[in-house]
Amino acid sequence: MSVEEIKIGDPFFSVKLIKSNKNIFVNGKAIVLNLSNSPLKIRQQVLGHLQSVIVIDTALTDVQCAVLIEGLSNHLSDSDLLKKVCMKWPTAFEVRKEERLRGVEHYMSPKQWVGQIGLTFYCSMSVPLKVGLHKDHPFCPLPGFREVHTQVIGVGKMQQCYQKDIRSLYIEELMAPGVTHRPMYDADGNYPWHQYETVTPSIFMAVEMLPDGASPPNS
Repeated sequence: MSVEEIKIGDPFFSVKLIKSNKNIFVNGKAIVLNLSNSPLKIRQQVLGHLQSVIVIDTALTDVQCAVLIEGLSNHLSDSDLLKKVCMKWPTAFEVRKEERLRGVEHYMSPKQWVGQIGLTFYCSMSVPLKVGLHKDHPFCPLPGFREVHTQVIGVGKMQQCYQKDIRSLYIEELMAPGVTHRPMYDADGNYPWHQYETVTPSIFMAVEMLPDGASPPNS
């Protein structure tokens, strides 16, 4: 059994990566994301691989690998929280230097790697966000890279397109707090053109999962 404290949400959220824990009781309101191929249980309900929900004052059982985001009720309002986050986190362009992020009100927390799992929060204030369609993840040269996003605050949507053109949109998946979109990648880790888009100012968590043999960037 292990519980790893993830510092990316400080001081706004408490984030934990929980492994091989038979029974966890969640106090208050939290989001749980199951990273294991094995389902975890919430009373009579089953939470499958890369599925997430909001839980309140309840027990999780058969937890093999899951992310828990706590502290969701610690803020007076979403707008107050978003303003504080923007004052603390740098813009994604400042950190990543990608042209598609230039001039966009898109902020990011520090990224933390635990083994092959990387976790980052993003705060997206522009509506629409317009971060630009993309499909490659060049920091992972090996096939099999996986990534999903979990909505924490506000409402967003994950868009998939046939081409690098929003007019070729073929899937749009809405994301409310506690929701993780369905995986977009194929068995080899190939992605369609895709982007996260805001419906309201939002915070979401990106979870990156490296294949065996790949190392986290800068490690």
